[in-house]
Amino acid sequence: MAESWATLGAEGFDLHVEPTGSGVRKGLTDALREAVRSGRLAPGTRLPSSRSLAVDLGIARNTVADAYADLVAEGWLTARQGSGTRVAERTVVPPAPETAPRRREQGRPVYDLAPGSPDLASFPRTAWLRAARRALTAAPHEALGYGDPRGRPELRTALSGYLSRARGVRADPERIVICSGFADGLTLLGAVLRQRGVRSVAVEAYGLGLHWNLLHRSGLRTVPLPLDGLGARTDGLAGVGAVLLTPAHQFPMGVPLHPERRAAVVDWARRTGGLILEDDYDGEFRYDRQPVGALQGLDPQHVVHLGSASKSLAPALRLGWLVLPPSLAPEVTALKGGGGWSTGALDQLTLAEFLTSGAYDRHVRAARLRYRRRRDALVAALADRAPSVHATGIAAGLHAVLRLPAGTEQSVVRAAAWQGLAVHGLTRYRHPDAVTEPQDALVVGYGTPPDHAWSGALDALCRALP
Repeated sequence: MAESWATLGAEGFDLHVEPTGSGVRKGLTDALREAVRSGRLAPGTRLPSSRSLAVDLGIARNTVADAYADLVAEGWLTARQGSGTRVAERTVVPPAPETAPRRREQGRPVYDLAPGSPDLASFPRTAWLRAARRALTAAPHEALGYGDPRGRPELRTALSGYLSRARGVRADPERIVICSGFADGLTLLGAVLRQRGVRSVAVEAYGLGLHWNLLHRSGLRTVPLPLDGLGARTDGLAGVGAVLLTPAHQFPMGVPLHPERRAAVVDWARRTGGLILEDDYDGEFRYDRQPVGALQGLDPQHVVHLGSASKSLAPALRLGWLVLPPSLAPEVTALKGGGGWSTGALDQLTLAEFLTSGAYDRHVRAARLRYRRRRDALVAALADRAPSVHATGIAAGLHAVLRLPAGTEQSVVRAAAWQGLAVHGLTRYRHPDAVTEPQDALVVGYGTPPDHAWSGALDALCRALP
């Protein structure tokens, strides 16, 4: 049989048929029977006429008619005057689920307090759809092509204005590269650093293992910097070619990098030609302090500013950006262009419209109020029901660090699981080569649970705490 795909005439959908055996009639009959048995052709599905299917498959009409007749006789199909040939109605028994997935479903947490995600229930769907319609209506035809590997100029221009106004970033649209989130941007930078001969990158002693692994995959060694109440210690940068920092709100400890250390790391970069990678992962969310401006504003020649829409809007948008020094922009652009374009132009245009219309600012302000109320409720619940547990790092961001008595972290994590809570211990975020003394704490995200579930999540959390 020349083709195994048939278009179902007036019905307008494709039917994938893979005949088995040597005979055309038997092969077609077996293939149709298996499609019905497996549920791929659902009960009630109308099949094409024998003439249409014969033309599409390039076989004799009688062969199709005979195959249909065989399956009608077996009860797999029905044939009625004026109704055509259809898959017979019957009870379809779904396959039994595997044991392991069933156990995972039964053990699924009731509340997710893991950090790293915003409240997805509050995504501004209506405003986003309005922006998408306006953006698509106004988009030039060339926007639907491959385009510039740096990303759509509309979004790069909109980000330039927003980052300058809201985060103090000196951002020329020509030096902004749109990527598919922070991880994609860090992967690009890791490859460029390796091409430049860099072998080691300093990182904070507590952070995300995903980021360290991405750098390792680029052939770079990560060197942990100790942390204290002033942020990362910036006096340990000898021998590295770059440093990855979360200066506005250290993850997970929650402290901003002290001004003296900000100045010290910029001085290191100027003296050595090193590069500072600034992860501004939740810079929009601050509550009890003045906003901490981006480190990039101090020295755009040596700082790469990395941001994304993952915390402010939703991770699924897969939209991030790099604001690059002039010396680095051509290399990153060439590398991104050589690897293909993975960031959808339509979402870029929508975000550009969202920014320029003011909808993004309105959403962030509303989210800031919502997250502050949750944080305040967390602090009040701890004071009332677990006074021995102190929350730190709460002046900004979407998570808090709950300090625990020494030696209790793992038992509290287990107790939380019994309460239906997904919550992470601080140990999870400790670099394997860190020399600082381990600390017992929970890292509690208050972005993920929707508003209606927050009080229940707090009750479960307090029951798990010592």
